[in-house]
Amino acid sequence: MKHFFRCPGAWLAVLLLGAAPVQAQVLSSPLGTPSPSKSSPAASPAAAAVPHGQGAGVHSPLSPFAPLPQRTDVVAWSQLTSVTTRVEDRRMVPVYPKAVTALHQKTIRVQGFMMPLQVGEQQRHFLLSSVPLTCSFCIPGGPESMVEVHTKEPVKYSLGAVVVEGQFHVLQNDPYGLYYRITDGVGVK
Repeated sequence: MKHFFRCPGAWLAVLLLGAAPVQAQVLSSPLGTPSPSKSSPAASPAAAAVPHGQGAGVHSPLSPFAPLPQRTDVVAWSQLTSVTTRVEDRRMVPVYPKAVTALHQKTIRVQGFMMPLQVGEQQRHFLLSSVPLTCSFCIPGGPESMVEVHTKEPVKYSLGAVVVEGQFHVLQNDPYGLYYRITDGVGVK
């Protein structure tokens, strides 16, 4: 503490911070302020701040990539993203609905966008996301909107949507925080 007060800048910081309350900067959006949806009631004031259909894991209408086409032969992302969380021993733990836990150890198909985890055009280990990447360094959603995939044979990397079939695992305590994994996967045309 003695060294803190020997620095002339420290006194200035103490005076400035003590003089007036610090307020957060308000940022604006080029899209304007969205109006709250009347069809989906907000559970809390924090939930009202983000309108339904926006945020991580939701396809942006401004995306240069088309949204996933509807397919009846794949598990819908709406089903996989219906997972909730609870705090247990100071950790966030997934709480899966019965429809999701019923998929455990079943062979299913999932449609999504590839997030490569290896170098090269041919991928055997990647993440499948419900929405396309907008930045190669950004994760487009939370763990409920991604599936880790391990394939038998390499799958060619694609910017467009791909379909993978394999044994689906609902993960209870993954060390990487993942909720879902497909093993023995194959690319489907």
